Amino acid sequence: MSYLVSTKGRYALRVMLDLSQHPDTHVPLKEIADRQNISLKYMETIMPCLKEAGFVTGTQGKGGGYKLSRPPEDYSVGEILRVTEGSISPVACLDNGYICDRANECPTLPVWRKLDSLIKGYLDTVKLTDLVIEPTSDDYII
Repeated sequence: MSYLVSTKGRYALRVMLDLSQHPDTHVPLKEIADRQNISLKYMETIMPCLKEAGFVTGTQGKGGGYKLSRPPEDYSVGEILRVTEGSISPVACLDNGYICDRANECPTLPVWRKLDSLIKGYLDTVKLTDLVIEPTSDDYII
């Protein structure tokens, strides 16, 4: 079975969400890995994608770590997944605008185009801030 979003994409989203909860400081990668229960080695493969895309900045040394480049509300789930996944199209024939040779006679293409549009349309409207669980007045912290 294949999935639309790989572990890399899901973990990148968790990393970005974690950073959004610490907006005023550079967060060491090890702290994020510990909180998110993701191996540090795997995190080191995700962060270059996010940094190259300009989503995060990083500093080394004492007090170093990663920080979001923009306010959390400026990031959509769709853009984060596209950076880490390369494509979030539901079928290969729609990847990066490619349409296969059978497109003119393919009776299923309209279904895939509509699904692609729905997926991207939805993921592009969900912001990091939409994923933050805010405590309600009924929540008690002891």
